[in-house]
This record gives sequence, structure tokens and C-alpha cells, in this order.
Amino acid sequence: MSSHYPDMCIQIATKQDWPDLIRIYNEAVDTRVSTADTEYVTIESRKSWLVEHQDERFPIFVKNVNDDVVGWCSISAYRSGRPAVAGSCEISYYVSAKHRGQGVASELIEHALAKCPALGIRILFGILLESNAPSIHLLTKYGFKEWGRLPEVAEIDGKRFDHVYLGLQLEG
Repeated sequence: MSSHYPDMCIQIATKQDWPDLIRIYNEAVDTRVSTADTEYVTIESRKSWLVEHQDERFPIFVKNVNDDVVGWCSISAYRSGRPAVAGSCEISYYVSAKHRGQGVASELIEHALAKCPALGIRILFGILLESNAPSIHLLTKYGFKEWGRLPEVAEIDGKRFDHVYLGLQLEG
């Protein structure tokens, strides 16, 4: 999918991007469907996660438009430290509110999928709230299938939601 932004580039996040990552994530908290976090996060509260993602094996990719971060995508370890599942990772992505629906998430997913073989990733999955229909639709567009569902494990504003696990096998 081509982007609406000809001057956009995707690169590995640096520490200087951390405030933008947190800002965009907190915009997702506001949606009440894009994350199971119900309170804003800070750099300090997410510092160990941010540091973990400075490892080249578990990158955070950022999309920049005119030097502004408009979205990001992370690849995270699944059950860190367990060799039998080292080739399985979780994908997460978030787009700033004013850039949603413009192809940013698609570009990030495509970029991440292209990088997975070099990172030794053979299984990729997303964990989403069932209420996040746009992201479920987007991942299924890229071949992800529902691999599991945890019924009513999330509660936001008095409503319960399933966690849906969507998976993709990257090699036969």
C-alpha cells in the first residue's frame, strides 16, 4: 500500500523519540479500544520497556513526516528468555490521532513484516481488544488469523472485552 506521505520515512526509534512514542500511545489510551491501559503512561513508567526495545532484535520503528513522528510499531519478545519460543514475537502499532486512516499503520506493518526474517522471527502475533475492529481488520488484511481468544479478561469503563490473539506464520 502506498502512503499518502511522499516525504515519510521509517527508521529505528531513538531515545529522542521516546516523548513522541508516549504521546501517541496516550492518544490510544483515550480511544478506550486500542489498548488495555486505562491511564496515561510516562517515559518513567515505561522506561524498562523502552530500554528493552533499544535491542536490535526487538526494534521500535517510527514513521516520520517532515521530522514529526506520526506512528510507531514495536516488535516485542514473547515469553522472554525461553529459547523454545524465541522465534515468536508480538507486533504492536499506534498512530497519532490526526494521521489515522491515512495508511500509516499499513506502512508500519509492511515494514515490520519485511524486517522479521532478518530478525529471526518466524511467528508474529498481535493481541487486541475485541472492540478494536479497525486493527483486527488491518491485521487480517495481512494474513493474520484468529489463533485464540481470552473471554472478558479486559474491563474498561465497566465494560468487559475479550482479548483476541491474531497470528501469522512467516515461514512454511
